[in-house]
Amino acid sequence: MSREYAKAVGARLRAIRIQQGLSLQGVEQKSRGRWKTAAVGSYERGDRMISVHQLSELAGFYGVPVSALLPSEDQLPPRERRPRTVLNLEKLSEAPPDTSALVRRWVAQIQRQRDDYAGRVLSIRDGDVRALALLHDTTPQDFAERLRNWGVLETSFPEESEEPPE
Repeated sequence: MSREYAKAVGARLRAIRIQQGLSLQGVEQKSRGRWKTAAVGSYERGDRMISVHQLSELAGFYGVPVSALLPSEDQLPPRERRPRTVLNLEKLSEAPPDTSALVRRWVAQIQRQRDDYAGRVLSIRDGDVRALALLHDTTPQDFAERLRNWGVLETSFPEESEEPPE
């Protein structure tokens, strides 16, 4: 959950609490200590992430559906469209075997974990390039350049319906 989303959820939590005429201390008293003032205040400010389980329990405490605690689409900040980093697996198979062997083994492991062997591309996280660069004793920038020279590294912007990368 992003910080902005946590703040939007927090604003909904605060609005429901205030509608019910409760102070933060009143929530702690009415819940017999189940919901601590500091915790609820942190959730409301968006300083602390609330789990789905806790959100469900808090909705039950307030006597509202969970959906009442979630912000509507127009209350959310605009999503940042970050580029998605993708490895072209067809080009990787054409890369120099002596220098690409470690990347190939790493890709094979990721495919096993994802149970995805038919893909022509593999989406990777930002930290993956850093980790692979470390294993190749180079900088992330130099390693990314090596992948680009092989024709393996692609960057694209996700479609509107896609989730942003982790």
